[in-house]
Amino acid sequence: MPAALLWDVDGTLAETELQGHRRAFNRAFAEAGLPWRWDGTRYAQLLAISGGRERLRHFLSQATGTCPSEGQVEALQSSKTRHYGALVEAGELQLRPGVRRLMAAAAAAGVAQAVVTTSGRAAVRALLDRQLPEHPRWLQFWICGEDVQHKKPHPEAYSLALQRLALPAATVLAIEDSANGVAAATAAGLAVLAVRSASSAGEPAEAFRAAAAELDQLGEPDGPALTVRQGPACPGGQVTLSYLQQLLSAP
Repeated sequence: MPAALLWDVDGTLAETELQGHRRAFNRAFAEAGLPWRWDGTRYAQLLAISGGRERLRHFLSQATGTCPSEGQVEALQSSKTRHYGALVEAGELQLRPGVRRLMAAAAAAGVAQAVVTTSGRAAVRALLDRQLPEHPRWLQFWICGEDVQHKKPHPEAYSLALQRLALPAATVLAIEDSANGVAAATAAGLAVLAVRSASSAGEPAEAFRAAAAELDQLGEPDGPALTVRQGPACPGGQVTLSYLQQLLSAP
């Protein structure tokens, strides 16, 4: 079985992008008296830019024609983080099918696990504390946006995770949902299981070719059948540690 699993958060653990972060940004705009609202299509385009602050800075520069002040960016980001936390606390964001099952199986088998995300630590804590209270026992550490200079698709976050694990890349598998995530993990020498989310559904198939497998979910015993878009078949309709080992062993 893999020696370690590295989990992305947004879109991978839960459908947080469109139903969480996007709505929180819109609430922050409204609270600040700003006229902008991001619909799903616009936000999906903005997701090509990793990191909330970076996304805001890019959008504000385009919308106003001038570079926004850091004070404005920080104020909006702080407001957005607060609104995101409120959405999570209200129970409006749930773990995706199979996440808790697979993470529990890995923990029981002694597989090391960690989070590798471009999201901020406050947003990660809000989600994990509410939806995955076991996380202090199951996750060894988090690599968040504040911990790196270069966010995905740059491999820095995954390279840092490998350093902390002190494991060779060939024994570690990343679980991602987006093109940026797949690019970051593969550039760090990792095999990747891509589990597309609602926010990455429209990304081009070519961006996922480097993944060892691409599925639409991790699967539950009594849930709907998962779809394998690329990679080996998944017996039983759910991702298991044996299936992940098969991905690591693939040529």
